[in-house]
Amino acid sequence: MKAIVYDKAGLPIDDPKSLYDADVPRPEPGPRDLLVAIDAIAVNPVDVKLRHAVQPQAPRILGWDGAGTVEAVGSDVTLFRPGDKVWFAGDITRPGSYAEYTLVDERIAGHAPASLSSAEAAALPLTSITAWELLFDRLRIPENGGEGESLLVIGAGGGVGSILLQLASRLTRLAVIGTASRPETQAWISDLGATHVVDHSQPLQPQLAQAGFPLVDHVISLTHTDQYYTQIVDLLKPQGQFALIDDPATLDAMPLKRKSISLHHEFMFTRSMYRAPDMVKQHELLERVAGLIDAGTLKSTLGENLGHINAANLRRAHALLQGHRAKGKLVLSGF
Repeated sequence: MKAIVYDKAGLPIDDPKSLYDADVPRPEPGPRDLLVAIDAIAVNPVDVKLRHAVQPQAPRILGWDGAGTVEAVGSDVTLFRPGDKVWFAGDITRPGSYAEYTLVDERIAGHAPASLSSAEAAALPLTSITAWELLFDRLRIPENGGEGESLLVIGAGGGVGSILLQLASRLTRLAVIGTASRPETQAWISDLGATHVVDHSQPLQPQLAQAGFPLVDHVISLTHTDQYYTQIVDLLKPQGQFALIDDPATLDAMPLKRKSISLHHEFMFTRSMYRAPDMVKQHELLERVAGLIDAGTLKSTLGENLGHINAANLRRAHALLQGHRAKGKLVLSGF
């Protein structure tokens, strides 16, 4: 089958060997696996990080966001059958979705929204799981809760921010504040549900105070946390909550002590990496999000479709992510 792989970490993305086309054997499903024929994929920052930092022992297939059709199922599968349209964010410990076929455990896949194309659907699984777990598992904000409280989302215009704003504005009563620096991204996050927009290239606290939020209850940082950390501590209320998804080189938790601020990390691959007993919650979550999309409550965060799934287009997608020039999600579809 066709696949796009890398075999040497850290190559510049303009090097043709940084990601290249290959022919590899089609995988065979294990007992709980779905064999999925890929229709569309999305590209995420984790793909870029792994290509830079992790040297594989053999050519590795990256990419975990995907949408497609179940071709075959393992002997113990009960949630799906061949022919089902599915979407998933995959398991970082297994080969990814930059291929014609991939395997995914049924407990972390969902039935794709009927109202979306495969490209529109592929934009959502990884970011939806991340955003959902941030809000409802890590910060434990109840659905329809948060009345009178405020949430600041730093870096709100990217993939996770684009669905997080929708979830927070539609499923909670939080006042939702997003940060973005470019006019087009500011308009994007306002349309997605941010009730207030501030420019993260300027000091945050004066802008927040002017908007009526001298301090905020919750902060979710999606990018460049190390650059904003001092400001985050200053603008959080005593006993506030701080969550992040990126990887600062260091994060000194001591400044949080004086205000009793709680710290929460989110990594959506945790459940599948450790085969957590509640692994099936990601299936349930994707089923719920699909229902919200088909009901018109949420919409796809597809930013740009870069064309067919091949090495040249994937190198282009990686370059856009590295340059922080993406709005919403970058998607590729078809071979």
